Amino acid sequence: MPAYKPNLQAQQNLTKLFMVFFRNEKFSGFLLIGCTALSLFFANSSWGEGYIHFWHQALGPLSISHWINDGLMAIFFLLVGLEIEREIYIGELSSFRQAALPIVAAVGGMLIPAGIHLLFNAGTPTMAGAGIPMATDIAFALGILSLAGKSVPPALKIFLTALAIIDDLGAILVIALFYTAELSWIYLLSALSIFGILFYLGKRGMMLLSIYLLGGVVMWYCMYKSGVHATISGVLLAFAIPFGKGAHASLSEKLQHFLHPVVAYGIVPLFALANTGIVLGQELIHTLFSLNSLGILLGLFVGKPIGVFFFSYLSVQFKFATLPSGVAWKHIAAAGLLAGIGFTMSIFITLLAFTENATIISSKVAILLASLLSAVVGLLSFQLIRSTRNP
Repeated sequence: MPAYKPNLQAQQNLTKLFMVFFRNEKFSGFLLIGCTALSLFFANSSWGEGYIHFWHQALGPLSISHWINDGLMAIFFLLVGLEIEREIYIGELSSFRQAALPIVAAVGGMLIPAGIHLLFNAGTPTMAGAGIPMATDIAFALGILSLAGKSVPPALKIFLTALAIIDDLGAILVIALFYTAELSWIYLLSALSIFGILFYLGKRGMMLLSIYLLGGVVMWYCMYKSGVHATISGVLLAFAIPFGKGAHASLSEKLQHFLHPVVAYGIVPLFALANTGIVLGQELIHTLFSLNSLGILLGLFVGKPIGVFFFSYLSVQFKFATLPSGVAWKHIAAAGLLAGIGFTMSIFITLLAFTENATIISSKVAILLASLLSAVVGLLSFQLIRSTRNP
């Protein structure tokens, strides 16, 4: 299978909307790092008790953190769904030839980390955490990738973005299939019925965005009451909204343009502030040697790059996929390290996997450490590639 030319391919795929997405995700990554540092600072200062208590205060029927994790994150997943829809229609997933490598790499980047976690935790109460190291934080990863500068081929940015989007899709499926509480079939069928109606309206050309948003709110409520995590409603709503031909007049693109800054500069940083306020103490060091923490740490920092690299390598060797021209195996290896930045997505799955506070906190510490190691080593790898580039 012949390799495709990098510049032409990059120009075709790096659409205006993609560039907006990349810029927002890149700067969101830096904001995310700042919010995490701020959250850790407040949690470990004299204001720590008040800071942590603030997020658990009631705001109507739910706590503030609950509204963020179940409500605002549904909007985050709505944007993820819209991005997946765009990639399927006109982006990196629009043809098998383009999609094969990031799909295979993402599958490897999910299976190997989950396998490593299960290796440590199979048959234990923390076995439910196997989904935690499967995730990739696209904002954080692209933020670090942007620091590598000219050592990053344009096609690699597309590869990592597509890989992370597919990872998000995998995380959505994991949440829906494995992190569902006791089901209420009445509410679940109600939510799916609303989705069916909205999907039908989309296919019939309904162009009133307010109809979809109102239906989406009702679907969110029904999904929340059903026991399936409410954020799944965001993804379903995305696929109900008509994409059209990707023109500026399409509802999908209008909503994406509106949501990009809202999610990048509002929802994701707020999620970090609400969920990374960890009180650091000597006892936390011991938790890093628990089976669950080791599974998360090694799954993200070791399993992710191994899975991404070797699944990519095998797919190319067996002629199932091709490397984009301008992208070498050293680039794939470095990108695999950045894929180990699980951060917000991994923390999100942690909150679904566990209910015991001590396990949640130790999991968050392992995620933060693994994400930091992946970011630093990944960035150093790109710097090494740049310094050893052949003249």
